[in-house]
Amino acid sequence: MGATVTTHDEHAILDGGPGPLGATYGKMMMWYFILSDALTFSGFLAAYGFSRFKFIETWPIADEVFTHFPFLHGVDAPMYYVALMTFILIFSSVTMVLAVDAGHHLKKTKVAIYMALTIVGGLIFLGSQAWEWKNFINGEFGAIETKGGSILQFVTKEGERVSLAEFAKVLPEEREHLSRDKGVWFMSEPNLPSYSVNEIVEGFKANPDLLIRTEQIVDKKKVVLNREESLKRLGDAKYVVEGANLVRNEYGHKLFANFFFFITGFHGFHVFSGVVINVIIFFNVLLGTYEKRKSYEMVEKVGLYWHFVDLVWVFVFTFFYLV
Repeated sequence: MGATVTTHDEHAILDGGPGPLGATYGKMMMWYFILSDALTFSGFLAAYGFSRFKFIETWPIADEVFTHFPFLHGVDAPMYYVALMTFILIFSSVTMVLAVDAGHHLKKTKVAIYMALTIVGGLIFLGSQAWEWKNFINGEFGAIETKGGSILQFVTKEGERVSLAEFAKVLPEEREHLSRDKGVWFMSEPNLPSYSVNEIVEGFKANPDLLIRTEQIVDKKKVVLNREESLKRLGDAKYVVEGANLVRNEYGHKLFANFFFFITGFHGFHVFSGVVINVIIFFNVLLGTYEKRKSYEMVEKVGLYWHFVDLVWVFVFTFFYLV
């Protein structure tokens, strides 16, 4: 029987040395993680695409939802800030490439500088995403939800959106917020909207120039009802909707908000994790840890993760915001 001989190279592979294709154990594990995570995001985006196709006639139009830009209140800037966020994240991927390249040449100072720029880019993206969430949750115009679950928005005869505050009529009525601390333990509800259904209905009746726009989309535009049809549909009003949450959504179909929070939130968690890891690697670079090892492979491994996070956002931006 032949004896099994263990060579030094096989020990090196088990200890994290270069494998048959020149990839270390750490790099291979990072690639395995990226592949599994890519399948997860693919599943989420596929579910989003299926739901959007199923409810295509009532799906919110992204250009009408993401119209805000910092310090430009009231200016209609559809998708501008989302595009800026995307550019910042892609640029951070460029600085990560420069950090990896500097590591290959054992240039500690340049690695630290480019890592710092990458971290700043990630933090700006996270802050921008939090700001976008805030605007999405708070809403801008408000809407009415009918007994059948349809969303009714308000526009002028020229088709311009009108916020609830512009026409709602304040009535001498009391509204009680149901909560468990008032003894109604089996009933609770979120914060009361700014106006009641009656105040919206009476304000609408007092403004003959207002019309209702439904969530139905025909030729890439939402259907606007005439005055008579608007008053008739308003008779089915049940809830006042301001902003978006997991229950109601002033922009249209509620699944849109659910997917927005889940997909962008899951990606944001990945960016946050990447920033934390980058900060750890950055301090190790400053301490000279990799300089002593004569290898900046850790920078390269975290760079793989960061590029993956950037690439995923490109797909999210394309399928969620643009298509």
